[in-house]
Amino acid sequence: MDSCNSVSDEVAVVMVPLPAQGHLNQLLQFCCLISSYGLPVHYIGSAIHNQQARLRANGLDPNKISKIHFHDLPTPHFDSPPPNPNAPIKFPAHMQPTWDASQLLRHATATILRELASKARKLVIIHDYLMSSVVQDGASLSNAEIYTFNCVSVLCMVSYIYQQLGAQFVEKEGELRELLPTYGGCATEEIMRLGAAQREYAKFKAGDIHNSSRLIEGPFIDLLEQGEMAQKWSQWFIGPILPGKPGLISNKANSCLDWLDQQPKNSVLYISFGTMTSMSDKEVRELALGLEQSKQRFIWVLRDADKGDIFSGTPREIEVPEGFEERVKGVGVVVRDWAPQPEILAHPSTGGFMSHCGWNSCMESITFGVPIAAWPMHSDQPINSFLVAKIIKTGLMVREWADRQEVVKSSTVENVVRRLMASEEGDEIRKRAQQLGENIRKSAQEGGGSQKELNSFIAHITR
Repeated sequence: MDSCNSVSDEVAVVMVPLPAQGHLNQLLQFCCLISSYGLPVHYIGSAIHNQQARLRANGLDPNKISKIHFHDLPTPHFDSPPPNPNAPIKFPAHMQPTWDASQLLRHATATILRELASKARKLVIIHDYLMSSVVQDGASLSNAEIYTFNCVSVLCMVSYIYQQLGAQFVEKEGELRELLPTYGGCATEEIMRLGAAQREYAKFKAGDIHNSSRLIEGPFIDLLEQGEMAQKWSQWFIGPILPGKPGLISNKANSCLDWLDQQPKNSVLYISFGTMTSMSDKEVRELALGLEQSKQRFIWVLRDADKGDIFSGTPREIEVPEGFEERVKGVGVVVRDWAPQPEILAHPSTGGFMSHCGWNSCMESITFGVPIAAWPMHSDQPINSFLVAKIIKTGLMVREWADRQEVVKSSTVENVVRRLMASEEGDEIRKRAQQLGENIRKSAQEGGGSQKELNSFIAHITR
């Protein structure tokens, strides 16, 4: 990696994430990867969201974080309402004011871009798709190049492109197209409008970076590369962007890791629905009863969805059935604060992950070889759960997307948990997940496919 040091003073890299935890996290991980090549990396966002990114830098080495230049912009005013656990669709509509406000960072961002461009031979701007309009002024800088970082699966991109633009999957994918979950109930009209508004600014990009791997999504990467869009812009598939050995420094004091140390190998189910899902009291009750009836070990992260400003107010305390925690003592642990997810998934005692299937969680689970009990809630998650359970076959569905209006019963939870954690079928899925995880971790090491893609991207931006 030292070969790039000669250009480190000449090339500056800028990251502009969307203020949502999974996006802040992926771009911060990517910062650490690029910084390891000796390039200066700048992370631009509102002050509160940069603070959120630093506070929750899961599994990342603090020494690497300290090398990143954070630009804490004044936070535009926005409403930060609590999530609605009883909303008819699970999409976090309460975050919309945050994302609308993030579009007001354009001029402050442009000032930083101009300043950095005046000192560098080349300025490389990497941004979340939904921040395309915020970085648009980079297109007027003669020594700047703009790249989109895609925080979703390639299958999600391909299925969206083909559905939206009316093109057809090539014939061999016809059956798959019929089976893919629909986009109904995935998102709100407001977020779709925000996405559509970015399209005219996306044309300024020089290429796309994907947090995915040919080992996971080979056929869909081939499809994407055959498409008209991929022929216009260069594509790099650099996933996984995770640290190789998470948590060597950051979370040794966390009590749930101490508890995991005392459990048998592959025996614990980790349950987390990310930072954007708010479950109703009824859903929580059925899940709790299902876990108790399954008699399997578990760590359950039980937190309400993030507000736009995670530092304002107190989150809703979520109630479990009376006496639940006493009855499962020694078998299950309920965690009500921030949990170190990569460290939990990388722990040898963890044998399964009940997940909403956000792409960050999928990539972490797949990379560490942990099979998934897939329970999609919104956005790209129905497509990701289909990929995990039906295509690479490293998981089981808790609930099909077509049944999203129904509350998942405790008997269903119990059945899926037992199948995944205590059956021959689960053992086979776990073996498959562990083998794929091993191959993916190798691909991110020197000489591996993902490492070559990353080297190729670095060579391209420092040419």
